[in-house]
Amino acid sequence: MIDRLEKEVDMLERHLQVLKMVIDNEPIGIVKMSNETGYPHHKVRYSLRVLEEEDLIEPSSQGAITTDSTADFVSELDDKVDDIVDKLDGMKIDEMAEIES
Repeated sequence: MIDRLEKEVDMLERHLQVLKMVIDNEPIGIVKMSNETGYPHHKVRYSLRVLEEEDLIEPSSQGAITTDSTADFVSELDDKVDDIVDKLDGMKIDEMAEIES
């Protein structure tokens, strides 16, 4: 059950790392991103596809670039991550409660 969540978090981390590279280096191509991150080309390509579907990046002849939606997404990201962390913290089972049952 938790394994799926860990995999999703890992994938989200990769997507956000790819997005940050596009923001910092646009336009940027798959080969450069793969070389700098160590992710295989197919994983970078998948992350780019996901980011494009979310309208956070778009392809150009020189590589991926940001869109008009990127800045709004980035400005809201920290609050959304904090909300998720709070929710996950609330899911923790206290060790003493577990021992007492």
